[in-house]
Amino acid sequence: MNNVYLSKSKYCRCVQCQKILWLEKYKPDCATPEDKTVIFENGHKVGELAKGLFGDYEDIPFDRTISPMIEQTEVLMQNKPNIITEASFDYDHNFCSVDILKNDLDGVEIYEVKSSTKVKDIYLDDAAYQYYVLSNLGYNVKKVAIVYVNNEYVKGELPVEDELDKYFIIEDVTEIALSKQDEIREKIDEINRFMEQYGENNEPPTYLEPKCFDPYSCDFWEYCTQDLPKPNVFDVSGMWRSKKFEKYNEGKVSFEDLLYEDLNPKYSEQIDFEVNDMAPKINKAAIARTLDSLEYPLYFIDYETYNVPIPEIEGTKPYQQLPFQYSLHIIEEEGAPLIHKEFLAEVDDEDFIRHFAESMISNLPEDGSVIVYNKAFESSVNRKIGELYPDLADEMARINHNMVDFMVPFKNRNYYMKEMQGSYSIKYVLPALYPDDPELDYSNLPLVHNGGEASENFVSLRNKSKEEQEKIRNGLLVYCELDTYAMVKIWEKFKEVTD
Repeated sequence: MNNVYLSKSKYCRCVQCQKILWLEKYKPDCATPEDKTVIFENGHKVGELAKGLFGDYEDIPFDRTISPMIEQTEVLMQNKPNIITEASFDYDHNFCSVDILKNDLDGVEIYEVKSSTKVKDIYLDDAAYQYYVLSNLGYNVKKVAIVYVNNEYVKGELPVEDELDKYFIIEDVTEIALSKQDEIREKIDEINRFMEQYGENNEPPTYLEPKCFDPYSCDFWEYCTQDLPKPNVFDVSGMWRSKKFEKYNEGKVSFEDLLYEDLNPKYSEQIDFEVNDMAPKINKAAIARTLDSLEYPLYFIDYETYNVPIPEIEGTKPYQQLPFQYSLHIIEEEGAPLIHKEFLAEVDDEDFIRHFAESMISNLPEDGSVIVYNKAFESSVNRKIGELYPDLADEMARINHNMVDFMVPFKNRNYYMKEMQGSYSIKYVLPALYPDDPELDYSNLPLVHNGGEASENFVSLRNKSKEEQEKIRNGLLVYCELDTYAMVKIWEKFKEVTD
């Protein structure tokens, strides 16, 4: 049997599903991958930071051919004791690069670095695989550990580089890695038998299981479900994934199959509306109560934020949401014209969060209704601003006190249409309320179409020319403005349906 050349990442994908490996080899074009650029960048930044965890180190530069990495590692392994980063090893077609290797006189220690804030089960498979490779090469592996981000770390005056012992948590998983060695060996044999059994023209059968999403969403999900009816059980919005697979395994796949199942009323409602093409459901009394709760001036506001694993601003934590932009539409009194105001941080402004807050406070001077879509998000950002700048805390609390959440009527299904597909996200709600309106179509925007793209584009500004910066800033402003204009249009629709 010709052994498959495995890396630790390929091995971990096979722990999830062996067919992934077959599809990657023979049908790579069938993948519909999510954009993982930010995840990879975060992982790279945290990995680079962790290299200094134990002091001076020698780094093995990446080489696609792999052999030079292994050869350079063999040389450096002779110079013990030392610290080697990306130390690379191959045992019987099983390859791994160790993020940080402590190469001591009496053995080695493996440190696997993750940009996550907790240890996930798949990380244990990753670490155990590395133990398997190195121990089979004859190394005395004294310790295996996962290095991950401490989400309670607060950046102080010192650079994070000077506080690595506080920023990182090191969890010893040696006993777990040892206990998984038979499992690793058996799994590698199983992978090799699987790939030998199924060649290029002999596709393995498809089994849809919860592992299609655990620990990661599979890039081949759309391919593997292409023959299912549309919509199907996996399109039921909000249903627990385990319940979806339970119904799927019972043969209840199409919405017609599910129509008379005993389900949560919200799930049944989505199915009923779709199958029977039902007219919109509008609880006028509930929507009227929302409108009656509003007080002029009306402030329709939306924030854009980004987060980074390595905090750059004193007083912030890893992955804290940092507000850099808002759009604000104002109606000062009944019948008054719509006023638009906005803020977008300058890329080189080190105090942009304070300037964001001060600008917002100045533009919301009165105690009118602050209308948002998903109150939990904006109110949380405001609380964090109050903690960061205690002198602004009262104003942040005032704004929070005045918040009205326009998401609630849709979340509670007081306003529901088939076109919302069971979702209360504004990206579904808006086109349902205003179909075929190009002015409200996010896909027509020039550069930024969702919050993720907004974050990525703002972070990218630092490395752009002035001309590129202007283009991106314009894209950000246009996108965020549509988010708040959308809320104005929802307000108008609420008034229309309750007249």
